[in-house]
Amino acid sequence: MPTMLITGSRKGIGRQLAEHFLAAGWTVFGGSRQPSDLRHERYTHLQADLADEAAVRDLFATIRRAGGGLDALLNNAGIASMNHCLLTPGAVVQQILGTNVTGTFLCCREAAKLMQPRQSGRIVNFSTVAVPLRLEGEAAYAASKAAVEMLTRILARELAEFGITVNAVGPAPVATDLTRGVPAAKLAELRSRLALKRDCTVAEIAHVVEFFLDPASAAVTGQVLYLGGVS
Repeated sequence: MPTMLITGSRKGIGRQLAEHFLAAGWTVFGGSRQPSDLRHERYTHLQADLADEAAVRDLFATIRRAGGGLDALLNNAGIASMNHCLLTPGAVVQQILGTNVTGTFLCCREAAKLMQPRQSGRIVNFSTVAVPLRLEGEAAYAASKAAVEMLTRILARELAEFGITVNAVGPAPVATDLTRGVPAAKLAELRSRLALKRDCTVAEIAHVVEFFLDPASAAVTGQVLYLGGVS
């Protein structure tokens, strides 16, 4: 039975992805700062601040003790801030970079250590259409996700010799807590710059993730796939 870790699985996209892959037969570890009310015989929730290196090491040590291996990592956890640069405190920038960049890097590194002995594994990072669209008001968030994309491309090369692929999905807006606090006019502007002119769904995100996880996708690595139609 394959095993995956989904970060940011307490709510939103991560929660729905956890439910999706549990239904598909995976053993799922979830991670977030807060506890989860998701109950399933094949689900284990682990609390950790992903910007804390020691906490991330402990999280993966728990996974190793539970079964010894990891087949897939979905780096879904992320923090967003949608303010003009003149209104964005440095502390907010540090928080965004800590979770989105440092957390993603640390989880990739520790996951690779569990995958390396098996000479196989799938890592899927999460970016956003805010990167190619260069949306005003999202400087810190988009910059952090641009860094995630570069991590994806370089780690794909560094981990290829171990049979580990590293790819990223860049969703269009999804109706979650993250977007509910965004002004309607801002979301409308974003949608207007997409070919499909609409939000994407978690089912559509899961479809891309499944493509990256498929054994037949062993030659697909270092790629970023955006949803919604970005030009």
